[in-house]
Amino acid sequence: MTDAEVRAAGAVVWRRAPDGGVEVLVVHRPRYDDWSLPKGKLDPGETEAEAARREVAEETGFIGELGPELTTTAYTDQRGRSKTVRYWAMEAVDGAFVPNHEVDEIAWLAPGRAGERLSYAHDAAVVDHLLDHLRG
Repeated sequence: MTDAEVRAAGAVVWRRAPDGGVEVLVVHRPRYDDWSLPKGKLDPGETEAEAARREVAEETGFIGELGPELTTTAYTDQRGRSKTVRYWAMEAVDGAFVPNHEVDEIAWLAPGRAGERLSYAHDAAVVDHLLDHLRG
C-alpha cells in the first residue's frame, strides 16, 4: 500500500421496522454536508472488521455483531487518494445516537428511501447488497 491509498471499513446498520420491514441507518456528516453510511479509516494494527465495528459505534452510538461481508467500494477521495471501503451487514442490537463532531444527524429509512438520501451512488449499491443478503 502506498501513502496515496486509504483503507477503510464500515457497515450497513439495519433494524426491523414496526411494520416488519427493514430500516437502514444513514448518517449526515457536517464536515462534507453529505449523507453516507458509517465508515472510517483503519487504525494502525486494526483489521477491517474491527474498524467497521469501532466506526459504527463512534459515529452512531449503535452496536451489533457484524454479519456477512457485503461488498467493497473503491473510489478517489476528495484529496485525490485511492480509497477502498469494505462493508458488512450489521443488525443494530443496542445503543442510542448522540450527535458528535463527525455525525450530527442520522435517519432510519426504508432501503429505497435510504438509497435516495445517500449522496453517493456507490453507497446506495452497498444498501442493495444488504437487501440481496436479507432476501437470502
